Amino acid sequence: MRSDAIKKGVERAGHRALLHAVGVQRADMHKPFIGIINSYSEIVPGHIGLRALAQAVKDGIYQAGGVPFEVNTIAVCDGIAMNHSGMKYSLPSRELIADSVEVVVESHAFDALVFMPNCDKIIPGMLMAAVRLNIPAVFISGGPMLAGHRMVNGASVDIDLISVFEAVGKVVRKEMTEIELTEMEETACPGCGSCAGMFTANTMNCLTEALGMGLPGNGTIPAVDNRRQQLARKAGAQAVKMLEKNIRPRDIITEKAITNAFTVDMAMGGSTNSVLHLMAVANEAGVKFSLQKINEISAQTAYICKLSPAGHYHIEDLDRAGGIPAIMKDVKSQLFTDLITVTGETVGKNITGAKVLDRDVIRTKAKAYSQTGGLAVLFGNLAPDGAVIKKGAVDSKILKFKGPARVFDSEEAATTAIMHDKIKAGDVVVVRYEGPKGGPGMREMLTPTSLIAGMGLDDKVYLITDGRFSGGSRGAAIGHISPEAASGGPIAALKTGDIIEIDINKNKINVILTDKEITARLGKLKPFQPRVKSGYLARYTEKVSSASTGAVYTS
Repeated sequence: MRSDAIKKGVERAGHRALLHAVGVQRADMHKPFIGIINSYSEIVPGHIGLRALAQAVKDGIYQAGGVPFEVNTIAVCDGIAMNHSGMKYSLPSRELIADSVEVVVESHAFDALVFMPNCDKIIPGMLMAAVRLNIPAVFISGGPMLAGHRMVNGASVDIDLISVFEAVGKVVRKEMTEIELTEMEETACPGCGSCAGMFTANTMNCLTEALGMGLPGNGTIPAVDNRRQQLARKAGAQAVKMLEKNIRPRDIITEKAITNAFTVDMAMGGSTNSVLHLMAVANEAGVKFSLQKINEISAQTAYICKLSPAGHYHIEDLDRAGGIPAIMKDVKSQLFTDLITVTGETVGKNITGAKVLDRDVIRTKAKAYSQTGGLAVLFGNLAPDGAVIKKGAVDSKILKFKGPARVFDSEEAATTAIMHDKIKAGDVVVVRYEGPKGGPGMREMLTPTSLIAGMGLDDKVYLITDGRFSGGSRGAAIGHISPEAASGGPIAALKTGDIIEIDINKNKINVILTDKEITARLGKLKPFQPRVKSGYLARYTEKVSSASTGAVYTS
């Protein structure tokens, strides 16, 4: 066992003395040491429940004959970090999480791992660490938050965090009072868990299940449901069994597994951030995966499950309808079903007994929202290396669009213009210098997209950016435009008034300018100067790659 390096032989007497100091008994020295990588935090709603859940994981490890050791990583709540300088740190935290897991695991020679994430960047950061370390590992998330409830005209209406963000736009337009907004604030998030819709956190927890790294139910069982505790205990025991069978993350996370994950992603219209994160995980696993392949998967995958923000259902409804196994059963013909998973069984075996229990939540292919997937990657002279849109959240009337650019060099400038009613129907709002290098940190644009939606412009205005969007963003929002402005991408050449053409069904985004004019404009720009010149973000700016490759560190 790896842990023999810290417990076996006379020369390890000092190591054993230190282990005794943390409660390890002599009889434990022959047992496997299982690291529990917990991201518990009292500031993150999705993570505050992880302390109690960790005890269930430990119980499972003990039951299976292992010795558990709980350690921690950092966690950022994207909702709290939104629309201020804190959001610059959210995506960069993913790399810190992966690195810190590597440090603590290698330093303490764990034999196997249980990862406990729940929110946006923690999940992919831990997945990256898992394939980097490549020792047996199981994921158990903290589970989704339940939706809140608000009385409207005498009826109870489900609401979530995005309802609150979009309500701000309604207050600006005098369509809602601040008293009503306060009521929403106090009811939208009724307890712990990752935010209730198919936002980035829940997308990634569901895709961890689809990848084969999480047990069935990992993505959808609510945080407060007692089944979550049961699943945590099972995950702890399964980590020991994975060690016994020597099943490792790179045995599970392969090109075919990532294809499976994107297939499920298309079927349920996940967050645009899933593209960024799955590409980063693929990179870490040594798997080459092109953005063009994502469109190929989308072309053959029906969009059968539409949850908030694109629809009115929430993760709890998907769980009630059969969860991720039910979706996978419906798209079984498109999946690689012979792949091994953390259950010790294949994908096909895992979904054998799955059933769709509510055809309103998970539709048949014949009644699908569309016959192609909920996400699309766009290409053109404005995004030679690609851009991403949640196609399933765009009004069908504007899948083809042409309009003048309104150009802003920061999220703050765009937000101010929107708040002061400077954006009109037909405009294309361009927010640039918000990419991985330019931001730095590729901030989420939930505030401007929510304002646009709340002001009733989400079917009349496009917002495009080299930054990214919250999984809670809806409407005509195109992100991850690559190359980014800070790297001299064509988006840096845009001027207010330039005409932009978008055709989602054809995966196209172009500005009506000649290549010669774009090159000439770019040639007149001054070299980009980093906005942050010290600390972690300065180092991040120097190392980070394009969004088209997952915004990973360059070698």
